[in-house]
Amino acid sequence: MTHASTADAGTVRQTAGAKANIPPRRMDFEFADDTKRYWYKNSPFLTTFWSTLSTLFPEGETFFVDSVRNYRKDITDPLLKAQVSGFIGQEAMHSKEHKAFNDLAEKHGFPANNLDRDLGILLRFARKALPKKIQLAITVALEHYTAILAEQLLRDPSHQSNIEDPEALKLWMWHALEENEHKIVAYDVYNLVGGGYFTRVLTMLIVTFFFFTVVGIGHIRMLWADRKLFDVWGNLKGFWYLWSPKGLFPKLLPQYLDFFKPGFHPNDHDTVQLLDDWREKLLGKDGMLADQIKNPQRA
Repeated sequence: MTHASTADAGTVRQTAGAKANIPPRRMDFEFADDTKRYWYKNSPFLTTFWSTLSTLFPEGETFFVDSVRNYRKDITDPLLKAQVSGFIGQEAMHSKEHKAFNDLAEKHGFPANNLDRDLGILLRFARKALPKKIQLAITVALEHYTAILAEQLLRDPSHQSNIEDPEALKLWMWHALEENEHKIVAYDVYNLVGGGYFTRVLTMLIVTFFFFTVVGIGHIRMLWADRKLFDVWGNLKGFWYLWSPKGLFPKLLPQYLDFFKPGFHPNDHDTVQLLDDWREKLLGKDGMLADQIKNPQRA
């Protein structure tokens, strides 16, 4: 594909996605070399945790796009077609911007690119070994994770105050907004092509195991590189923040378990007003991204 046709395809995705209220927004975050090393709550444990999550996005979201694109020809509904275009455009931009964020982690001595590479190997194997419908079910499961985690980021002011670098804050809140804008797309495509309940929930159970295994191993590698793996007190405080009864993951548990209801749909988690509020905070006249977004007419 030529550069011109690539640009044309991007314009089509932006236009279609905007009509479906899933507009791909062209961003270009600039992370300074002197960005604070421990930018989340001044905690090595928590900063490396979020940095580990970031390493999953370039390869992971490319996998999401491919799994949905596999069924694009089967979609006849104009709205779902437009939503898929918006989904592809948004996820492509997430991959690009998290790659830039991961490059910053590399400058701080974290093995972000190695983690990204290793996940890529795993996902390339999945593409070859697994049926396309299972690949789509994996995407549905992981999109549920990203949607409920993103919703917590948007709803809980403590997350926003804990992100101490302004550019990192913009990245994570922009990403959280768009994850909830397109949270139904993979799910609706899965239903359209005959994905069943049993496959969906079984895949979620398997994905949950692999997700925490990959994140856990990646986090250990990050802490080792940072020479903080044996910082017992600091790591215990960080672990408590994530896993205490009021920690990040226990607070997500009710929404996670909703996925196992036979009639579940991502829109059961109502985020309409939340997203309207955050579009204004991020993209309004005086919003956090007002001077940064490259295509404001499609915001």
